[in-house]
Amino acid sequence: MSSDIDQDFEQQICDYLLSHPRFFVRHTSVLDDIKVPHKTGGAVSLLEHKVRMLQDKAEAYQKQLQELIAVARDNDRLNQRLHRLTLRLIEANSRQDILATLQDELRERFNADAVELKLFSTRELEEAQVSESGMAVFRTFMDADKPTCGPLKGDKLRTLFGDQAGEEGSAALIPIRTSDLSGILAIGSQDRERFHSGKGVDFLIRLGELVSLSLQALGKPHHP
Repeated sequence: MSSDIDQDFEQQICDYLLSHPRFFVRHTSVLDDIKVPHKTGGAVSLLEHKVRMLQDKAEAYQKQLQELIAVARDNDRLNQRLHRLTLRLIEANSRQDILATLQDELRERFNADAVELKLFSTRELEEAQVSESGMAVFRTFMDADKPTCGPLKGDKLRTLFGDQAGEEGSAALIPIRTSDLSGILAIGSQDRERFHSGKGVDFLIRLGELVSLSLQALGKPHHP
């Protein structure tokens, strides 16, 4: 019961001070007389406590600003790399050119250890003619039709990367779709944490759209 009374009394004090902002102007000595316990030990005046609170907030805001600047710089570098990749894919004249471009750019500029593009016709998927020991292990992923990241091992690594595959690693898997093709763009790393499940997929979605459009364009006739 006394706890409730104390809380009510404290709330009345808070309400009074908030509704009378000039209280401390009229009673400046109170600022020095009131001592506020500090979390590191000792006590400071109310004014000093307020200054320290403002300093802590300023430091927190500065840290947030630095983090935002770092993210902006990373995004800018990512956009530059994606722009360069886009220009190179525009010049591609075959699937082999597209794969070679992806391998060059993603290995050099995105720190990938392996890059593979597995494609099969839409008819093959619809008729379920993919062997159970091959790309069928990724059928659930293809049905979900969205990029994913995470650790891989065993059959999945060997199916995607062949001789490049180790015993374990991680990969970003990106679905590829055209009017008559479906497949997976796989970006692999020997580091199990390189492509973790919490990694954002916005860039991977854009990359998948870019590769899909590049493959689709190969099937269109070129007009003079």
